[in-house]
This record gives sequence, structure tokens and C-alpha cells, in this order.
Amino acid sequence: MSGLPVPGRDPATGGAHSARAEGAHPDAAAAAADTEAEHRAATQSLGDIVGELTSDLSTLMRQELTLAKAEAKQQATRAGKGAGMLGGAGYAAGLVLLFLSFALMWALGDLFGHIGWGALVVALLWAIIAAVLYFAGRRALATVEPMPETVDSVKHIPDALHTKEELR
Repeated sequence: MSGLPVPGRDPATGGAHSARAEGAHPDAAAAAADTEAEHRAATQSLGDIVGELTSDLSTLMRQELTLAKAEAKQQATRAGKGAGMLGGAGYAAGLVLLFLSFALMWALGDLFGHIGWGALVVALLWAIIAAVLYFAGRRALATVEPMPETVDSVKHIPDALHTKEELR
């Protein structure tokens, strides 16, 4: 048997014949793998397929939820930074108003000859501004209706409960 070719073996290497040596198509191995996968899919039970589908859907939903949480956290972080900057700007604006008020107080104090009169005028000016803002805010809040559809729905709940009790 030393010189005779062995079926299924390449005489040069002693290994299996290649697909090209036997005249087969180069994609024969891929086609065989596809056929095997199709055979496995065809022999799977409907329960197995539904189980895999449910598992895949569950995994997809968990991944989407994780992504949504990450995006929400990122947006909340950005919003927090923006709110902090706006808060800082409000604080700085308050300090500007305070020091402008002091400057006006001293300027009026020099004009009137006593700093106390300047302080009184600035205090009255701020009292007028506060009163105008208070009444404007109160008027704006008076026009707000507290969720009319919700209030209306809540009012009908006792009627619905009485109807169910009467049906019993």
C-alpha cells in the first residue's frame, strides 16, 4: 500500500483532498454549513423558536432600557450644569443690584448731605419695585386653573362608585 493512492487523501500531503482538487465549487464548505444551519432550524421545535425569540426580545428591551437610562443621566447632568450656571448668574446679578444700590445710596447721600436720606430713598425705590412685582405675580397666578380636566375627573369618581354599588 505504500505507492497506492488512498481514497479521500491527498497523495502529496497525506491529508484530505481540497475542494478545488476534487473539482468542487470554492463555496462548497460555506454552502454545506448553511445547509446544516437550515437543517437545525427546521428540526427546532416551535417552543424552542418562541423561547429564543422571547429571550432575544427580553435582551433587546434590557439593552434599550440601559441606553435610555444612560441618555437620561447624560441629559440630567447637562441640565444640572446649566441650572447651576443660571443660579450663579442670578446670584451675581443680585450682587450687582446690591452694589448699585449702595452706589446710588452714597450718591444720593452726598446730594442730600446725609447718607441716611440716600439709604431711605433707595429702600423706598426697592419697596416700590417689590410691590409692583408682587401684584403682577398675584394677578398672573389668579388666571391659572389647576388642571381642569383632572379636577373634573376626580369630581366624577364618587358618582362612578355609587353606580357600581347600585349594580350589586
